[in-house]
Amino acid sequence: MWRQRALLVFVLLLVQQICATSEQEHACPPSSCGKITNITYPFRLRGDPKGCGDNRYELACENNVTVLYLYSGKYHVQAINYNNFTIRVVDPGVQQPNCSSLPRHFLSPANFSEIGCSTEVNSSHLFRNRDSWERAFQHIVFLNCRHAVIDNEKYVETDPCIKWHSKGYIYAIAGDLIAKDFEVGCEVKLVAPTSWWGLDTNNSSYTQMHRALLYGFELSWINFACGEQCGYFYSDCAFDASIQKLQCPCRNFLGGQLFQLQCAKGCKNYIFTNHQ
Repeated sequence: MWRQRALLVFVLLLVQQICATSEQEHACPPSSCGKITNITYPFRLRGDPKGCGDNRYELACENNVTVLYLYSGKYHVQAINYNNFTIRVVDPGVQQPNCSSLPRHFLSPANFSEIGCSTEVNSSHLFRNRDSWERAFQHIVFLNCRHAVIDNEKYVETDPCIKWHSKGYIYAIAGDLIAKDFEVGCEVKLVAPTSWWGLDTNNSSYTQMHRALLYGFELSWINFACGEQCGYFYSDCAFDASIQKLQCPCRNFLGGQLFQLQCAKGCKNYIFTNHQ
């Protein structure tokens, strides 16, 4: 019995030390660039003092625009939501109101899968969601077809907006391109993500698709947050939207009892509740 109590005291002391370290990491004042005025942990702005933010989540300020580099591509930051651990970015190639403007970078679900790896500091594995990639955002697929597609409503004409220097017909599809919808003689030219809530994958005009591209797409750093706040209990980490907090349920080895580890925002405040 005394061993269990001693171990519990050790755990509580360790938690206090973790909280003190976390408070120091979060002590830096927020940075700002352009319309993004709340750049704080885990993000940092290039040029911030050493120890502020995480170097892997470094943003740049270019011409008064907050920039995220991802897969060697540059994206403009539109918003950072620290409540649900998401950052929304947009490809700078998409411009309003120019409907002929297109994303400069090709991003598909494969870029955010667990398969493969990247040596880039700001690579996409830092933004993989705990749920499926499709839940974070959908995508718009551009195709060049040698013939006109008549009997497939998913193929939306982009004329007169999009005119590539190639023969054929240019179409856009909102959402997934599944095998049964792929037309013979068509070639995928570009895949671009979007998190716009108004995108109807069954009935969208190209005007709506372009608006979705202008909105941009969200990336989640919840994996990083879970590792930071739940530690060894990372695999059990989940986000509770009702209270806007991470939950870290775990089975504690002290007598086989079940403890609920609740991770508060900011400092890792661990609340142990004994459940028989």
